[in-house]
Amino acid sequence: MSLLELQQQVDQWIKTYGVRYFGELTNMAILTEETGEVARLISRMYGEQSFKETPDAATQKTMLADEMADVLWVLTCLANQTGIDLTEAMARNMEKKTKRDQFRHIQNPKIQP
Repeated sequence: MSLLELQQQVDQWIKTYGVRYFGELTNMAILTEETGEVARLISRMYGEQSFKETPDAATQKTMLADEMADVLWVLTCLANQTGIDLTEAMARNMEKKTKRDQFRHIQNPKIQP
């Protein structure tokens, strides 16, 4: 699915099942909450924190994928609400990063294998 298709599908879902978009500030709060849920899982899967009851690796990956999808969903809602074309935004962002960082990471001795 392309970013355009994602934006269109989210918009159609909102119009069909969601009644309307939540306000931008509400969606920003929801995005923060969902990002926190990703952080919680990452800290337990890859950091020093532990699960109360450790799910198996496949379940952990499924949980993380679901939380990442929640982040993408809310971010897509915000893009739709504010008139941002995510395809264009990502193309510009990739170009910016490439110009700015084309040698930065390659020459960084801290991250060499």
